[in-house]
Amino acid sequence: MASFRQDRLAEDVKRELTDIMRSLKDPRITGLLSIVRVELSRDLSWCKVYISSMDGIEAAKNSVVGLNNAAGFVKHEIGQRLDMRKTPQFKFIADDSIEHSAMINEKLKKLL
Repeated sequence: MASFRQDRLAEDVKRELTDIMRSLKDPRITGLLSIVRVELSRDLSWCKVYISSMDGIEAAKNSVVGLNNAAGFVKHEIGQRLDMRKTPQFKFIADDSIEHSAMINEKLKKLL
């Protein structure tokens, strides 16, 4: 499979996941969540989704627990929204990149 096709499909999955995450009613999924990166396996059987939160890594970890519990619903919704031959299994992973970049930004502001 060409890399550009896989990248395009990963962007489509990211866009749809953003919409699905807004509609989830789990109380663990709170705060300002952001999808940092979506990695699809070459055979499209697995999808790793890296989640970051403005509230810190602990909020991201709590949200990931809720998202992993809703992975079956997410898979069903992605299967209906996107025309894919095989719908991947989803694995959500907490990432602290937003918190890290905000910390770097604050340090840069102090230097100036």
